[in-house]
Amino acid sequence: MKTVSFTEFRNNASGFVTAAERGESVVVIRHGREVAVLGPAGAINTPSWKMPALRLSVKGAGLSTAILEERDREIVS
Repeated sequence: MKTVSFTEFRNNASGFVTAAERGESVVVIRHGREVAVLGPAGAINTPSWKMPALRLSVKGAGLSTAILEERDREIVS
């Protein structure tokens, strides 16, 4: 992770964005304090509850098929 001053970032912003596209991160310092972090979009810390859920797969017949089969068995009995 590279650390740069705000002035350097402002003067070379396109170069730092290109670096972020390559997967590098840049910390921007202004008046001795960290004010921003520029990094690849995939590196953003998204809470797990905001991430897409995994699809569950169930082996065997679907629920509607099982219900219809059960109804057929009840009618025959």
